[in-house]
Amino acid sequence: MMVHTVLVTDDDQDIRDGIEIYLKNEGYHVLKAANGLEAIQLLEENEVHVMILDIMMPKMDGISATFKIREQRNIPIIMLSAKAEDSDKIHGLSVGADDYVTKPFHPMELVARVKSQLRRYVTLGNYEDKAQRIEIDGLILDTNAKDVTLHGETIKLTPIEFKITELLMANAGRVFSIHEIYERVWNEPAYNAENIVAVHIRKIREKIEADPKNPRYVKVVWGIGYKMEK
Repeated sequence: MMVHTVLVTDDDQDIRDGIEIYLKNEGYHVLKAANGLEAIQLLEENEVHVMILDIMMPKMDGISATFKIREQRNIPIIMLSAKAEDSDKIHGLSVGADDYVTKPFHPMELVARVKSQLRRYVTLGNYEDKAQRIEIDGLILDTNAKDVTLHGETIKLTPIEFKITELLMANAGRVFSIHEIYERVWNEPAYNAENIVAVHIRKIREKIEADPKNPRYVKVVWGIGYKMEK
């Protein structure tokens, strides 16, 4: 049985050590870093499946580290922050994070979020009506290879972006409400989901649309939600 690796990055040693105890109790291998630079170095030297990344750190903060990581990797990133405002969460998600946890947090909640992100990362593409290869006007999503291409060019999506794109492409023409998208993708009840889903939709459009303000693929149905145009 494969042991998955979680990289915990926080400048507070007590937080790193505390998270490590709970993750190891769940059977995970844990790596620890005190800042973004150390985290990137560990990523280059190890196979990592999920990252827990604090925002406020010396040398390189979590936002800068996420920008750098997303240039090459799409592994799930869970951001930690003492800031609880929606604007802070939206900013963290908009730069490429997949989830956002506010300090203080219960360690088992964080463990549950690690498990959820890991399920999506390892087993992308589990919708009942999925096809192995879905194509819409040059946009191709392969659930086996876990990649997306547009007219032959690879599109780098985060795990959450991939799941949203897969949901919409597998059900092209069907309109999904924001709450439906959140509950199907995040596997938890939708609460204040509007901004979170909107941020991810915007990022998807920036990656797959020639003109994100006049999208060909991901359409908004005002007052209802989003759909993938056939």
